[in-house]
Amino acid sequence: MPHDPHSRFRAPVVVDRRLIAKYDKAGPRYTSYPTAPHFSERFDAAAYRAEIARSNREESGRPLSLYFHLPFCDTLCYYCGCNVVVTQKREKVIPYLAQIKHEIAAVAAMIAPGRKVTQLHWGGGTPTYLAPDQIRDLMAFVHAHFDFADDVEAGVELDPRECDRERLVALRESGFNRASMGIQDFDSEIQVLVNRVQPVDMTRRVFDTCRELGFHSVNVDLIYGLPLQTVARFTPTVDEVIDMAPDRIATFNYAHVPWLKKHQVLIPEDLLPTPAQKLDIFEMVSNRFADAGYVFIGMDHFAKPDDEIARAQREGTLYRNFQGYTTHAGCDLYAFGITAIGQLRRSYTQNVKKLSDYYAALDNGELPVERGILLTDEDLLRREVITRLMCDFALDPAMFETRYGIDFDTHFAHALAEFDGFAADGLVTKDGRKFTVTPAGRLLIRNMAMPFDAYLGTKPNQRFSRTV
Repeated sequence: MPHDPHSRFRAPVVVDRRLIAKYDKAGPRYTSYPTAPHFSERFDAAAYRAEIARSNREESGRPLSLYFHLPFCDTLCYYCGCNVVVTQKREKVIPYLAQIKHEIAAVAAMIAPGRKVTQLHWGGGTPTYLAPDQIRDLMAFVHAHFDFADDVEAGVELDPRECDRERLVALRESGFNRASMGIQDFDSEIQVLVNRVQPVDMTRRVFDTCRELGFHSVNVDLIYGLPLQTVARFTPTVDEVIDMAPDRIATFNYAHVPWLKKHQVLIPEDLLPTPAQKLDIFEMVSNRFADAGYVFIGMDHFAKPDDEIARAQREGTLYRNFQGYTTHAGCDLYAFGITAIGQLRRSYTQNVKKLSDYYAALDNGELPVERGILLTDEDLLRREVITRLMCDFALDPAMFETRYGIDFDTHFAHALAEFDGFAADGLVTKDGRKFTVTPAGRLLIRNMAMPFDAYLGTKPNQRFSRTV
């Protein structure tokens, strides 16, 4: 029988508790490399302007991806790890929209004409906190300042509690064709504990309306590891989601990090599932999704096998950035709004975190940059190694030798020594020089990326979530 190079993507993930216990440690999620703790305030607005100019000179053929951070929420979800502004005073969004337009206009004026936007995303917060007329107005402004490709992928995060039909119509008419909605857990008692009460029928109504209005892709987010969750209690939520048949499903491992997110102290720690219980939950989730025909993309993402993200993984073109897994690898990502993180080929840039600082910078005619980092050639190499490993579940040293002119075995001798240990434990197989991650290794992919991280452990008091 001929070898099927794509079989590793169809095989269900294997939860090997012995190996997970052995490799249990904290580590980055690698939505960037170098990771955000290594960004520096020495990278300022002037550095960002210089990088935009460099991109125009050297990368004029690269398409654009645009991210807009809309931070407002009506209520606080206690598990939330995002940068949000919780207020019921809807008028607070008005000055923010005025200022984000100033930022859009300033950045757009610096980008060389003719570069096409192929991807756009609204995140938060709660983008649907905006009223329908505000949605239309902001998107019209964006369209007036950028040149959009005909097949642009325009995605928005939805909170079903803040998403009536009028808002969905406004989003669809403004060009959005992808929607992702937070569900987390349909269990009513758990919803009360995490302060996110969202009945099943409400979510179903929003989901069905998205389908009716012609959104090309409708995705959902779940969280496992919330208080009171068990396999038995979470199974009905998983089955309900399978019945809804979203195109993609993100099943996030709840990271309880009250030292970073103070409000998480509102979640009773004594009700959180143990690490062993969380593994049981994830195993149930992954098995049920596999039985329903979904493929495991990586980390916490599942998709239908005909979805673009699954096809990109099979074709070796999947990419990873601050929005997670994406099919748009060759884009310059420009990000707008507080805390938003942009990514040009050789730099990352993050905006200020406070509304007052954001407004002050823009009022003074300055870009609201707080920090960032310029990437060295070594950073670019290591980022590519980590990205391909996390997206392809394989590592081909010859590819990097051809592309970067290095001797991979010498350059990464320390990392490859660790891979010998991974191979001995059955996490990877080796064919010649090429490594392939096994179904038992896929849950530990962050551990396999860490040996290639030259910055890991160089910054004191770094704290990350557990790798599994």
